[in-house]
Amino acid sequence: MAKINPFKNAMSQLANAAEILNLDKSVLEQLKNPQRILSVSIPVKMDNGETKVFEGFRVQYNDARGPFKGGIRYHPQVDMDEIKAFGFWMTIKNGVVGVPFGGGKGGVVVDPKKLSKGELERLSRGYVRSLYKYLGPQIDCPAPDVNTNSEIMGWMVDEYSKLVGKWTPGMITGKPLSMGGSEGREEATGFGGVEILKAAAKEMRFKKGATVAIQGFGNVGSFFASLAADAGFRVVAVSDSKGAVYNPKGLDVAALESYKKQTGSLKGFAGTKDLTNEKLLELPVDILVPAALENQIHGNNARKIKARVIIEMANGPTTPEADAILHKKGVWVIPDVLANSGGVATSYLEWTQNLSGFYWSKPEVLAKLTKYMLAAWKEVLSTRNKHKTDFRNAAFIIAINKIAQAMKSRGV
Repeated sequence: MAKINPFKNAMSQLANAAEILNLDKSVLEQLKNPQRILSVSIPVKMDNGETKVFEGFRVQYNDARGPFKGGIRYHPQVDMDEIKAFGFWMTIKNGVVGVPFGGGKGGVVVDPKKLSKGELERLSRGYVRSLYKYLGPQIDCPAPDVNTNSEIMGWMVDEYSKLVGKWTPGMITGKPLSMGGSEGREEATGFGGVEILKAAAKEMRFKKGATVAIQGFGNVGSFFASLAADAGFRVVAVSDSKGAVYNPKGLDVAALESYKKQTGSLKGFAGTKDLTNEKLLELPVDILVPAALENQIHGNNARKIKARVIIEMANGPTTPEADAILHKKGVWVIPDVLANSGGVATSYLEWTQNLSGFYWSKPEVLAKLTKYMLAAWKEVLSTRNKHKTDFRNAAFIIAINKIAQAMKSRGV
């Protein structure tokens, strides 16, 4: 299958919502283009003494509602169209969940598994050195994304603070607790997604034990699986990059997590059938959760999907062509800009704690997060019913309205 351009997908989604809204053309034209695109070369001294140069990006898409906000991903297939798309989606996501941020995204073209820890640290610090003049708590506040984590965020905030001459924890979120990170941040995205899952299941009148298949078993997918099982759902299939395992009677998620830590794979877990990632998407389940990479559900496989509800925990997992097919089939696609917004909502709580110097307990953080998620769900559901459209268009309508109002208020 030909490579799908995520930015074209994003712009198609924008066009759909703008048509329903009859959006002012000047606002639409501005939303089609990032405010700033940064491309940098990052020289890194490797362990063998050689210097290797890595390509890095930062897209600052729109800051009408507040500082740019979005993660940094390390992946060999990172490219500018991908980063632009994610920067746009972050702009929308922050509007949907109601936190005072704009949208941005960053990335480095690298396979971090091929770097030593020292090389990874030097790369991360080099990324910040290349871009620090454009970063800061009131300018652009990054966070972890694919293949980055709290340790990397710690290196980055340390490097930034050295460069500006003062400790500045609010310049980045997803940090270790010892450096001003927030309680609850690690599980926030999965936790928020399960709050949306429970609300959607209630609306759909699913009975206890509704079946769930999850593509992706990283931080988000594993927390989602565990929390969904605790909430009474039956997780029957999960996958990682090497493949999927399936048991229609249900999986012991805790035992599966331990098995993966011991073996490095899900395959071969007792009582399960091995499947491909592609076949997992087509299983006869009530709820499908794409929690891996973008463009997993597309025109070639959308008709084969049997789930009644899709909860998008990955960014951009469903193409516009697939959206149209699924909507016609009556499948509820709960979009990424709502479903996985728990991460950025808790990043906002972390940023707020950093700026105030006052910190909350995990129960307090998760209680605040629940309020954000359920308020966003109710607004999206109401907008969907009002406009007789799908959930993605409803979420975009809400966010674009907020962004347009902020742009006009600022005289942009």
